[in-house]
Amino acid sequence: MSDQSTSAPAQRRTLLMVLPLIAFIGLAVLFWFRLGSGDPSRIPSALIGRPAPQTMLPPLEGLQDNGTQVPGLDPAAFKGKVSLVNVWASWCVPCHDEAPLLTELAKDKRFELVGINYKDAADNARRFLGRYGNPFGRVGVDANGRASIEWGVYGVPETFVVGREGTIVYKLVGPITPDNYRTVLLPQIEKALKAGS
Repeated sequence: MSDQSTSAPAQRRTLLMVLPLIAFIGLAVLFWFRLGSGDPSRIPSALIGRPAPQTMLPPLEGLQDNGTQVPGLDPAAFKGKVSLVNVWASWCVPCHDEAPLLTELAKDKRFELVGINYKDAADNARRFLGRYGNPFGRVGVDANGRASIEWGVYGVPETFVVGREGTIVYKLVGPITPDNYRTVLLPQIEKALKAGS
């Protein structure tokens, strides 16, 4: 009888210790399926269909194209053309991965590539563009990150397609790759080009 009376409290203690572990594992599995298994590049943006933020950003000092300072970000420049706005930084590893592809994309004159340099040192940003080539017609410096918050940026790199009316039509989270450019980004750019013609 004493064996049964001592084993019941021991079983309850074991159950009380195991129950939180089971609950934690259940929640972890739920979060994995709800968050981890999706495509992070498809995070929705509340800015789709809205005008691009009207924040002006200063140019990256010392960044020149044929002896002329590359201009900063002026939202008025979005009007009348399709723009690809890329938020990047020299310290961002995926930004290094996508840089050669951005240089290739800059050859397509149907749209303008615009850069927002996020929380970066000017010397490092210039070195980065010197290493890979500057694909951007404009580079605005977002030294404190406030403008990127207005754009709804979660982290770098992120790329936005801005239509001819100055409206954000698409947002890509993460680096541009040959695959997502061909299957997702290019169709969005072409859609924006057709919408404005």
